[in-house]
Amino acid sequence: MKIHAQALLFDNDGTLVSSLESVRRCWTRWAGEYGVTAEEFARVELHGRTAAEIAADLLPAHLVDRAVARIEDLEVEDVPNGGARPLPGTREVLGALAGGTVPWAVVTSATRRLAEARLRAAGIAPTTLVTAADITRGKPDPEPYLLGARALGVDPAACVVFEDAPAGLRSGKAAGMTTVALATTHPAGELDADLVVEDLSALSLLVTDAGVEISVRG
Repeated sequence: MKIHAQALLFDNDGTLVSSLESVRRCWTRWAGEYGVTAEEFARVELHGRTAAEIAADLLPAHLVDRAVARIEDLEVEDVPNGGARPLPGTREVLGALAGGTVPWAVVTSATRRLAEARLRAAGIAPTTLVTAADITRGKPDPEPYLLGARALGVDPAACVVFEDAPAGLRSGKAAGMTTVALATTHPAGELDADLVVEDLSALSLLVTDAGVEISVRG
């Protein structure tokens, strides 16, 4: 299978960067501080959603702003503890785009401060970064990925989204984009996408005059 695109849009956590252990550490501590039970916490989907949405599912409205600031502090402070490492294939895929002829962006549900900290720790420097601060409706709404395409100046139909979370894949599909799912945080059977692979190392990118050709390594 080969996918052709003129621009690429990457989620960050679970797609480019491994932060799962950090997320678990920090959110478990946060839940304890706010009296959220294990049962309540287990019912909430963390991946692909903003901290504000998660906190709003678990806490009274008057506590949400302070709680969001607290989890941001915890996660940013945890970055030096191995909270952000490039996932397999990340360096190779981004290296193939280094010439700059194919635009790409990172579209994440994290806050800008947290996203920048994790990307910096992983040695990734996107020119275009869409974060929770830039949107009014998070994934699975199409707004984040539509904003990313607009920032790159590319028709959404010519973009490919790389995601590990069901919410993010639904966002990309709703935006009219081709989706590639990475089974890094969810089983492949839970991921509805045009292509499902283990991680970015399964893919090969060839930049051409018409854009980029994505294929599965043989």
